[in-house]
Amino acid sequence: MDEKFITLDGNKIRYLESGKGSETIVLIHGLGASAERWEFVIPEFSKTHRVIVPDLIGFGYSDKPLVDYTTEFFTHFLAGFLDKLKIKKTNIIGSSLGGQITAEFTSNNQEVVENLVLVSPSGIMKHSTPALDAYVMAALYPDSEGAKNAFQMMAGPRQQVDSKIIEDFVTRMKLPNAKMAFMSTLLGLKNAEIISKSLMRITIPSLIIWGEDDPVIPIKYADEFVSCIQDCRFYMMDNCGHTPYVDDPSRFTKLVLDFLDN
Repeated sequence: MDEKFITLDGNKIRYLESGKGSETIVLIHGLGASAERWEFVIPEFSKTHRVIVPDLIGFGYSDKPLVDYTTEFFTHFLAGFLDKLKIKKTNIIGSSLGGQITAEFTSNNQEVVENLVLVSPSGIMKHSTPALDAYVMAALYPDSEGAKNAFQMMAGPRQQVDSKIIEDFVTRMKLPNAKMAFMSTLLGLKNAEIISKSLMRITIPSLIIWGEDDPVIPIKYADEFVSCIQDCRFYMMDNCGHTPYVDDPSRFTKLVLDFLDN
């Protein structure tokens, strides 16, 4: 993977790039994460596709300006990012917050998105869960013990959490303005309208993937996504928590590539 940087609206944005396929896959991470969250699936995707993975503005090693981190702000960022890289047509995969952002973006830019994959997306659930509460506390008070507890809760009892994931999260959350961007995003999500109307406008082929044991955004919220999107497939990944592409990357990549091929 090549680490690259661009300047977008005066902010430095970091992204990873791999592969040289004729078709593109853009991967959008969730709240408090970075491009590295996708590191277990990038190698397989890059065998057949050009893979682009940004650190969302406000997260990872991208700049964290003092702004309101609303859903509209992130969708504007995504539009600008794709335009800056001259990506006119792409497949997009979004996880959690990234799923909500990509769904909102797709609903208004279907000429840009060829296929959409949403992984345990936010946008319907309006109350917190114990796993999400633990994750928020780990972000506000970043230390190894709190982060380990939060990531283990998110993954579920049947998964082992890589210590590198924990330490990278703690390091990133100690960066200047990281906590501000995190909490501003949470407030933006709380005040955002439920995404149902946007989902109803999506007509391109879509796939919803959800971990059966997801304690952050429980799988019961999948029903509304599947019923609202016109051309939608659904797959539940058993023995997986909030990030099935981390818990079972081989099965995840096969699901996605089969969907894109068909």
